[in-house]
Amino acid sequence: MAKTKTKFVCQECGYESPKWMGKCPGCNNWNSLVEEREVKGVKAMSHGGSGPARSARAQKIMDLEGKDQPRINTEFMELNRVLGGGLVPGSLNLVGGDPGIGKSTLLLQVSHQIARQGHKVLYISGEESTRQIKLRADRLNIRDDNLYVLAETNVEFIEEQIRDLSPSLVIVDSIQTVFHPEIVSAPGSVAQVRESTSHFMRISKGQGISIVIVGHVTKQGSIAGPRLLEHMVDAVLYFEGERHHAYRILRSVKNRFGSTNEIGIFEMGEKGLREVINPSELFLSERSKGAAGSTVVASMEGTRPVLVELQALITPTSYGTPRRMATGVDHNRIALLMAVLEKRVGLLLQNQDAYVNVAGGVRLDEPAIDLAIAVSIASSFRDKPTRHHDVVIGEVGLTGEVRGVSRIEQRVTEARKLGFKRAIIPAKNMHGWDVPDGIEIVGVQTVEDALHEAIG
Repeated sequence: MAKTKTKFVCQECGYESPKWMGKCPGCNNWNSLVEEREVKGVKAMSHGGSGPARSARAQKIMDLEGKDQPRINTEFMELNRVLGGGLVPGSLNLVGGDPGIGKSTLLLQVSHQIARQGHKVLYISGEESTRQIKLRADRLNIRDDNLYVLAETNVEFIEEQIRDLSPSLVIVDSIQTVFHPEIVSAPGSVAQVRESTSHFMRISKGQGISIVIVGHVTKQGSIAGPRLLEHMVDAVLYFEGERHHAYRILRSVKNRFGSTNEIGIFEMGEKGLREVINPSELFLSERSKGAAGSTVVASMEGTRPVLVELQALITPTSYGTPRRMATGVDHNRIALLMAVLEKRVGLLLQNQDAYVNVAGGVRLDEPAIDLAIAVSIASSFRDKPTRHHDVVIGEVGLTGEVRGVSRIEQRVTEARKLGFKRAIIPAKNMHGWDVPDGIEIVGVQTVEDALHEAIG
């Protein structure tokens, strides 16, 4: 008979302990260890004996076939870009996001688009009944004979349905509700999430089916459960955005079949999600003219340049220590740039509160936005607006120099398309590419030179 053993497993990082502890030694979270029962001997019985299971033989890499499989077109250009060209057959993908952000709506629309192409799609829901899914499908005007719906949480029953139906795409919503009957712990626990994901991975690789699983997120915004879950899948996509705003951003943080820097932008409406083809025009649509502290920067999101408005507000502080708040950019980068402005340019910012915001809810991480942040801070501090048709690009060093950036031609071309007349760029990027007609290029070597050009 199988022996039952009790252990305590952290629900955040998967750390195992023979006894309960208030603080997890692995991730330092409090009250995250939950008691689980481990049944020894199950794995040996599942193989039909005590010996090791058979494994594949090693092969020479030159003898292996490397044929490129055609991807499944989701008919969403934004989603295809994030995935690297579409869904890869035999891939396991993880989609995470806050509750109510639109994960189920997006995946139901994707299921409809793929089913219209003649592929069988199985949508499995562990949180909603088939009637609830039908109500959402009617609201989204989704009707197709190739789209199948199943309300089930048992992994073995789900595998049986997949074997009988042989679909091209399987949606599992969500992985925290699915359970394996041989695991004693409750659904959503570390053991259940790990085993269920491993089960779907074997189905995906063995039968060549593309599977998309939905994962809940924690209060910190990461996928709930152990980090092992993200290591097991082929692609991890995060669906971001504010619930009170209509725009959503789909960001890739892991992709074995494409770039991890791409983003897709969608707009939520009454008929579901609609992709935004020109995000630069969206982010700049509400920009006010003649406002101090507003600067436009051309940022690269993967292979696509996006023009975004950076806003800064500098006010005298009423506290002993001035406040530094940032939304959409790194807080530490703001403090560094303000120190450069104070030391190299002579702006007295040590008694000023600073608030920096990226309009539109997008997050920027690349260093090419440094110069635009510095110009916005100086513009607000001096209460002098920047030129409305200027775009600012460049990285700032600690000595006040402006360093070169990559893909300057794509950034300037995108600015020209949206009607900008002048681009302030690093002097190092002035040569080696063709300047588009209708836009003036100004090269600067220091932050002080950039402030003189942008503000005067």
